[in-house]
Amino acid sequence: MRKPGKWMENPTDERVLEVLDTGLMLGPTAIAKNIDRSRSWVSRRLSVLVEYGFVVQVEEGYYEIAEPGKAYLEGELDASEFDVDEE
Repeated sequence: MRKPGKWMENPTDERVLEVLDTGLMLGPTAIAKNIDRSRSWVSRRLSVLVEYGFVVQVEEGYYEIAEPGKAYLEGELDASEFDVDEE
């Protein structure tokens, strides 16, 4: 069972990770088309997923899923461990 963090925007983040889990390098336009979201929204979410280490930007405009992203999809990583405590 997947354990999302408060920082995640689901279902969008999970759909982005699922599309990238195909093993392809993809850009935000292709990802957006496949998950029925806007390119700009996907671009913003990709930036966050890169920041948290779930996605890697392999070259300008192209992304791949990283090991933590794969582990999250498999239910082996609790993304809430990445939540920032707001004090």
